[in-house]
Amino acid sequence: MVYKTNQEHSMAANSPEKLIIFDTTLRDGEQSPGASMTKDEKIRIAKQLERMKVDVIEAGFAAASPGDFEAIKAIAGIIKDSTVCSLSRANDKDIARAAEALQPAERKRIHTFLATSPLHMEKKLRMTPDQVFEQAKLAVRYARKFTDDVEFSPEDGSRSDMDFLCRVLEAVIAEGATTINFADTVGYGVPELYGHMLKTLRERIPNSDKAIWSVHCHNDLGMAVANSLAGVMIGGARQVECTINGLGERAGNTALEEIVMAVRTRRDYFNLDIGIDTTQIVPASKLVSQITGFAVQPNKSVVGANAFAHASGIHQDGVLKARDTYEIMRAEDVGWSANKIVLGKLSGRNAFKQRLEELGIALESETEVNAAFARFKELADRKSEIFDEDIIALVSDEQQSHDKEFYRFVSLSQHSETGEKPSAKVVFSIDDKESSCEGEGNGPVDAIVNAIETKVASGAELLLFSVNAITTGTQSQGEVTMRLSKAGRIVNGVGADLDIVVASAKAYLSALNKLHSKSEKLNPQL
Repeated sequence: MVYKTNQEHSMAANSPEKLIIFDTTLRDGEQSPGASMTKDEKIRIAKQLERMKVDVIEAGFAAASPGDFEAIKAIAGIIKDSTVCSLSRANDKDIARAAEALQPAERKRIHTFLATSPLHMEKKLRMTPDQVFEQAKLAVRYARKFTDDVEFSPEDGSRSDMDFLCRVLEAVIAEGATTINFADTVGYGVPELYGHMLKTLRERIPNSDKAIWSVHCHNDLGMAVANSLAGVMIGGARQVECTINGLGERAGNTALEEIVMAVRTRRDYFNLDIGIDTTQIVPASKLVSQITGFAVQPNKSVVGANAFAHASGIHQDGVLKARDTYEIMRAEDVGWSANKIVLGKLSGRNAFKQRLEELGIALESETEVNAAFARFKELADRKSEIFDEDIIALVSDEQQSHDKEFYRFVSLSQHSETGEKPSAKVVFSIDDKESSCEGEGNGPVDAIVNAIETKVASGAELLLFSVNAITTGTQSQGEVTMRLSKAGRIVNGVGADLDIVVASAKAYLSALNKLHSKSEKLNPQL
């Protein structure tokens, strides 16, 4: 097997290889505490990933719950240009469930995994290495009955014994695994070591050239992107598994936007082709942030609000004279642009509907379009300039309202004055029965929460309260995220309104609705 060195990679300019982008926002990203998504939310994100030309979309873990199964099946029936993938544990039941969910897909992949580190085998699986070896082979063999595109991951691969890894991976490739994903499940890897470990695997395994090698890195030590790129350049990986905004378990996953723009910006070094439409990166980032309630930090690379901002006078002067003095990427290349006023209170229903289509928002019925348009008109009466972000927020709010919700906001009145204890009166429905409640607190939001709790008595702990402006200016809608915890469950609720106090009430009720839902997911770590 011929293996290219770093220098050879950078000099072979006449024959760039393709780097496959495998997005797992809908599976691993959803494992972030509180980031669980509805089927409709997953579909919206999947459509945006397809618009961005992601190669593989890991839509979920079919055996985790009926809801995840249905979401994968729906995505498999809608997505045409990307491969749709489902995760499965290395057993027949999980694999068959994944195959059933993926049945409508034009291009499908089953991704099965099994832990290979001594720690995981002994403490978690309670299996011997020989048992793991046999189960890995059987799992891939069974998955090949349903599709020719099978991926295998040795979970906790970066802490596994090299000899054992070689033995397992050679066997699963022989059974028909077409992608081998070297998983740094707990973020233990260090770039040089991780890259050379993958290089060693590819050199020692006789049939390594029969599979595409992939990297899946977690960010526990802040090195997920660095480890992934080391896996590409040193180890020869040609697939990177990543998520929008780096969303994911614990400290998160490899950030898609960072990988894509690193490879694109430094093509002189990586010499790899990438099929992503980078202008869709920022829209994808905003959509995932809005749906999950996980705000993007301002100084986050590529998609952060300050990613292309210059405060230093020297920097500003340089950029004005020659943009590339301080900018290695163009903001518009990743989808940043000045806020565009798209609609106003005089805009008609057809213009609104067309803008929904341009934003990739598909409402299922005319009834939903009419309801969203009514909300738009209400917002336009209160806010003179309507931006794309406003439309995304109000449609999301409408879709939540369209779903059967146990708690639903109706109205509130609130009084706050210096020197007096704030009070609030909240009207909301409980299982379609309207209820009114009052409360006091240390501030207006505290008063609202206390008022709602007089009726609900949820016993939940508030872990996070955050407010973000959806657009710029004092007329911007406020988007509030509230994270609640109860009995081991963590959920995020999101609410948007011009009045951030109203947005807070909506967010709290949204989180309570998720707590009220009895559906829980069994999520593996990978």
